[in-house]
Amino acid sequence: MAEAKEFKPLKDLGAIPLSESSELRFYVDEFKGHRYGSIRTFVTGDAYSGPTKAGVTLNARVLEETIPVLEKLPAEPAEAEDRELVRVPKKMGVELVVRVTLHKGTVGVDFREWVVEAGYTGWSKKGVRVPYNSLAATLGFLRQMKALVVKP
Repeated sequence: MAEAKEFKPLKDLGAIPLSESSELRFYVDEFKGHRYGSIRTFVTGDAYSGPTKAGVTLNARVLEETIPVLEKLPAEPAEAEDRELVRVPKKMGVELVVRVTLHKGTVGVDFREWVVEAGYTGWSKKGVRVPYNSLAATLGFLRQMKALVVKP
C-alpha cells in the first residue's frame, strides 16, 4: 500500500481553526514559475487528513485589490446582511468576489469565484468562508501573502 504524500506548500503562513477537525490554512505556493496565495480548508480525521477541495487561489492583482477593502471593515460587523465588497478579475470568465455574508446566524467574509461561461453564469464551488471574528488574523496572513507573491 502506497504511503500518503504529505502536503508541503512553498511557505505556510498560518491557520484559523474552524472546528475540532477542520481549519483554514493560508499559504503561498508556486505553479509554472508563478507564485500565488491560497486559502484552503484542511481536515483531520481517521480516514483522511489534509487539504480539501474547498479553497481559493489569490494572484498578485487579487491581493492588491482585496486587502485595502478588507482593511476598511470595522472590527465588529455593522449590519447583519449580505454585502459585496470587491469583485476582481482572475482570468477570462472568472472573478474572485469577496462578500460579507450572513449564514446560519453568523457573519463571515466569503471569498468565492464567479464564473461566466457559455452554458453557466454564477458561483463556482471554489471558495471559503472566514469567520468575521477572524478578520484581523486573516488580514495579517493576506499581508504576508502579498509580500511573497507581488513582484516589486
